[in-house]
Amino acid sequence: MNLAVEKVGDVLVAQLEGQINSANATGLEADLMGYVDKGQYKIVLDLARLNYISSAGLRVVLMLAKRLKQAGGALSLCNIQPAVREVFDISGFLAILPVRDTREDAISSLA
Repeated sequence: MNLAVEKVGDVLVAQLEGQINSANATGLEADLMGYVDKGQYKIVLDLARLNYISSAGLRVVLMLAKRLKQAGGALSLCNIQPAVREVFDISGFLAILPVRDTREDAISSLA
């Protein structure tokens, strides 16, 4: 699992690559929550290069969304690959999390 981040205005874009599973979910959660702890309250998760997410990964996304909401911020997802989208759909996450087709749409939705 690789995580690359970039700032676009006041939005942090986190590009996730590879797989999120029980072996790396805790580390990813710590990394993402660290940005929130430093005052980053608008985050886009770009999932274009994510090819697998486990229930542990879903938990990370949910915890991040809750933490951002509590801080008055927001989370947006974009570029979800079909296999990963199916997991989000089956789990009901697509009904509770904002999802955009492109990175640009996701960023502008948080501006």
